[in-house]
Amino acid sequence: MREKFSTIYQRAAERKGGQRALEHMLVAPLEYDALCEIPDNRWLAAFSQKVFQSGISWQVVRKKWPGFEEVFWGFDIEKMLLMPPEMWEEKATNPAIIRHLTKVMTIPHNAEMIHRVQQSHGSFSQFVADWPSEDIVGLWQYLKKHGKRLGGNTGAYTLRRMGKDTFLFTRDIEHYLRATKIVDSGRETKRAMQAAQQAFNEWQQESGRSLNHISQLIAFSVGDNRV
Repeated sequence: MREKFSTIYQRAAERKGGQRALEHMLVAPLEYDALCEIPDNRWLAAFSQKVFQSGISWQVVRKKWPGFEEVFWGFDIEKMLLMPPEMWEEKATNPAIIRHLTKVMTIPHNAEMIHRVQQSHGSFSQFVADWPSEDIVGLWQYLKKHGKRLGGNTGAYTLRRMGKDTFLFTRDIEHYLRATKIVDSGRETKRAMQAAQQAFNEWQQESGRSLNHISQLIAFSVGDNRV
């Protein structure tokens, strides 16, 4: 049963030391214009970093990331598209990066996805900014279908990091959605995605809050209470 947003908020505030402390913890999405201004090479870099962080220490990836930026020319989309297969294989052996050919090969694939979107929407940032929040799971599914290794939480986490308003299917949030009977099927099934989206849409209408805030507030209201 879907709880009222006010109930979720009050529980989160009680767990986090009051409303002022709670509000200070919340991270807002970027405004529309700011999101549109992000250069598209930064999307490719962000997708690539998140792909490499899957199954590898995030700290190790961050430490190595300046090497990635140098080896892949700042993830310039046109340069990525012009590189022949043998050059990708060569770069995958460069000690300045994490040498993982399969993950390296997601870079040209996702560069192609971004390039296709540029042709139809002007820029990938414009495409993301224009995607309606009431169907954010549709954007997750687009990234999974047209990108490489952008399914699961990878695409959604990247969107959140870059400033797009989105909720996340973290362990705490999934547990909450199941405990309240909102989700009762596999997490990546169409049924689960639609049920979660509908619940978040209703909380958004009730509260006037961003999906970012609602997602964070649910996470703060359940699970381990780390301060």
